[in-house]
Amino acid sequence: MKEYANSLSIGALDEGFVLDHIAAGHAMTIYRYLKLGKLDCTVAIIKNASSNKMGKKDIIKVACPVDYLDLDVLGFIDHNITVDVIKDGKIIDKKHLQLPHHVTNVIRCKNPRCITSIEQGLDQIFVLSDASPDKPVYRCRYCEEKWDGELKK
Repeated sequence: MKEYANSLSIGALDEGFVLDHIAAGHAMTIYRYLKLGKLDCTVAIIKNASSNKMGKKDIIKVACPVDYLDLDVLGFIDHNITVDVIKDGKIIDKKHLQLPHHVTNVIRCKNPRCITSIEQGLDQIFVLSDASPDKPVYRCRYCEEKWDGELKK
């Protein structure tokens, strides 16, 4: 049986941002929701990295300005993620995320009678109705349908 190394070295960023403390196994979900594949820059995804705090975690390193990142979407997906802003190879800022008051075109209303089902061009807007840290509740702005809390992986 082959033995594998317990650690992997990924080069440091000169400029960009690092998404840290991502729940293990969720890096690709975040990659898709943030549309990181459409950026013209280097993206490194590290899955199942050892973490004293979390046991295992995922990390995403992106070599482009943090302005390209939608912090509201990221806060909606997981407000426990930290965003380390890197400049000249050093962390110059740590952004801690919060639940956004509303999200637009991130999730879809599943109510077949909602106006968003009929008017295809209408933005899908969900508003935070309960900011409980364990299980926040978002509702459709138009019909008040409760979001089921599941993101597509």
